[in-house]
Amino acid sequence: MSGFFRLFSFLKEFSQFRRIEKPRSPRFPLRWTDLYPCLRDRTASSHFDHHYVYHTSWAARILAQTMPELHIDFASDLRFATIISAFIRVQYYDYRPAQINLHNLSSHYVDILSLPFATGSARSVSCMHVVEHIGLGRYGESLDYDGDLKAIGELKRILGNDGNLLFVVPVGEPRIKFNAHRIYSYEQIIDYFSGLELKEFSLIPDNGQNGLIRKASPMIANEQKYGCGCFWFTRVG
Repeated sequence: MSGFFRLFSFLKEFSQFRRIEKPRSPRFPLRWTDLYPCLRDRTASSHFDHHYVYHTSWAARILAQTMPELHIDFASDLRFATIISAFIRVQYYDYRPAQINLHNLSSHYVDILSLPFATGSARSVSCMHVVEHIGLGRYGESLDYDGDLKAIGELKRILGNDGNLLFVVPVGEPRIKFNAHRIYSYEQIIDYFSGLELKEFSLIPDNGQNGLIRKASPMIANEQKYGCGCFWFTRVG
């Protein structure tokens, strides 16, 4: 449907609504200055971002299973941190900290290349759809070709024995989409996190039609163009 036709339909329906209103005792003023056209919402189904809906759902399910006393999140989707703070105490860290006020949730500044945590001190950590951006300048950080590897090194450093790390990045054919993000092969991520044990790999495929594939095959991951790889790593004590 063209933009002109959508606008025409909107104005037609507004006129119809005004005619419905007139015989009634209006409960609300109906003014032209209050028009708020929503011209693209009339769809057969609700659209959503498959990466962000499914990967946060994946992580929340794992945390509902592990139930840590404290969970530390580095710059993942803020909505994820706010929701899980309903049942887990959360410390949320970001290069651009959120000014948010919720019980069980604290928000702080962090440079992910130099995390303010002692080595081996964290038991439950997530960093999801974040590391692929580091060093590309998108969020005002310094340019650094190996910024992602340095961030991964810090995540590995702070994770303690028997700790859990939920890590999410785009997967498929390895490449950089400057200055947005990197895309990794499954093997790259496994190599970068050597020393940790992979407890689960799940995948959100390109088309999103299959939803979240729990315990997916690495072969499927490398067939993607821009899939979403969900890695649950542990450090065995």
